[in-house]
Amino acid sequence: MYVELSERHHTPHFHAYYGEHIGVFSIERASLLAGSLPQRQRRLVQAWAELHQDELLTDWNLLQERQPAAPIAPLQ
Repeated sequence: MYVELSERHHTPHFHAYYGEHIGVFSIERASLLAGSLPQRQRRLVQAWAELHQDELLTDWNLLQERQPAAPIAPLQ
């Protein structure tokens, strides 16, 4: 997770990359906001986001304050 210094975001979200696919996911609902991922990968990202929702929100808030985000474990 990283912050784009040139833009202010109002909806907590993260980007997921798979090959040439990019998906933008809401943290609060673990839903796809924009872009696309193959169905299987989209479901894996959503499952991971649900498991790590608190960590994602903590990192989102840190980044909004220009603080470094903490690593979040991958789906295993």
